[in-house]
Amino acid sequence: TLTAPAPFADETSCQCQAPHEKLTIAQARLGTPVDRPVRVYADGIFDLFHAGHARALMQAKTLFPNSYLLVGVCSDDLTHKFKGFTVMNETERYEALRHCRYVDEVIRDAPWTLTPEFLEKHKIDFVAHDDIPYSSAGSDDVYKHIKEAGMFVPTQRTEGISTSDIITRIVRDYDVYARRNLQRGYTAKELNVSFINEKKYRFQNQVDKMKEKVKNVEEKSKEFVYKVEEKSHDLIQKWEEKSREFIGNFLELFGPDGAWKQMFQERSGRMLQAFSPRQSPNSSPTRGRSPSRSPSPPWVINKSSPPSSPKAASASLSSMSEGDEDEK
Repeated sequence: TLTAPAPFADETSCQCQAPHEKLTIAQARLGTPVDRPVRVYADGIFDLFHAGHARALMQAKTLFPNSYLLVGVCSDDLTHKFKGFTVMNETERYEALRHCRYVDEVIRDAPWTLTPEFLEKHKIDFVAHDDIPYSSAGSDDVYKHIKEAGMFVPTQRTEGISTSDIITRIVRDYDVYARRNLQRGYTAKELNVSFINEKKYRFQNQVDKMKEKVKNVEEKSKEFVYKVEEKSHDLIQKWEEKSREFIGNFLELFGPDGAWKQMFQERSGRMLQAFSPRQSPNSSPTRGRSPSRSPSPPWVINKSSPPSSPKAASASLSSMSEGDEDEK
């Protein structure tokens, strides 16, 4: 289990105690010698350490069953002289290598071209690198003499990623990264941005914020409309169910054979029966009466024909009294 970063070569003694005998690749693949690991060396600049670097080191570490991987990292002075300016300084590049799981030891200020003295000093058995000729320092291939000595073991490059590719992306999208870092609190001086560009980037950041707010509002509106559509669908479905139920109940009540028709017929029969006259018996006293006008009571005085004389009035009174006596 890895619990600490790989040590630096100038801070530790060589772990190889047995005499350093020269090995062939065939012997190394068999896992010999048994008393020590095969010491494999890989070097590079390792600027902006990425997955392509880590994969190359993994291949170097797993070339043989029992291996010890030493990684040489060139200094800033040497790199700037032969290759160009770096993004990370040498200290940052050293530390990045120390924390790679495949690295057993880091050699700082590694030489640009490997010499026999350097190989002997670090007891290196094999050098691992991709097989593409690396032209630099006035040579068509700085690993030519290593290949001729039978100490070179090729690894495979990872296509699609390199330090140059990453730098190209940064240069291509410079405005985006400058705006991002301004927004994160970096000053225009730290970013080497002019006053006009600073104002332009800050204005673009504000525009982007407004666009993001509008986008959020649109997304929330779409979500709201979706919920309303769901509710509307449920309401329409419930309304259809209720309408079918209402129509069914209406037809059951008011249809051709509905309950309302039977009720209406029953009530119509009752009303006809109530309005039709009943047949009275023949002995009824009402049948014996004359349809003529009923006579006035004897005590009613006919106002239309007043008595012509006092004698006539007295005569009528006497007749009324006689009639009363007869009734009694």
